[in-house]
Amino acid sequence: MRTWLVDTGPFVAYVSRSDPKHALVAASLDDFSGQLVTTSAVVTEVMDFLSDVSGGAVVFAELLAASDAQVAESTQPRQVVAAARLMDKYADTPMDFADSTLVLLADESGVTDILTLDRRGFSTYRTPKGRALRFVVSWHADRKAPDT
Repeated sequence: MRTWLVDTGPFVAYVSRSDPKHALVAASLDDFSGQLVTTSAVVTEVMDFLSDVSGGAVVFAELLAASDAQVAESTQPRQVVAAARLMDKYADTPMDFADSTLVLLADESGVTDILTLDRRGFSTYRTPKGRALRFVVSWHADRKAPDT
């Protein structure tokens, strides 16, 4: 079964119809048959970004449930320490907490396919075992994706 890690940006774009990447993300997710995987840190970040979108939190929650997405825990003390170390390593990029939890999940699970709008960050990041993540969708070069 195909498995995709999913970052914050695609979830926000999927829910927010005014997002410039909404149509592209919706087509990608609607056509996908496989397992979506994310982290609790990503869920928290998405909920925060959608707090200004009417009904956004509910739509996102229903998307997670309908897609049977797996949400990996990412806030246990040892995970927070590992994430903070990665954030420190990539401070020049920079890397936020949600991104670091996805990189750690990729390392732990062996899944390196990722749906993200943050090509700059995720093209730089490497798992602790040195593996690069692979973008599952190529966004149109003429439209700049947000760094989310």
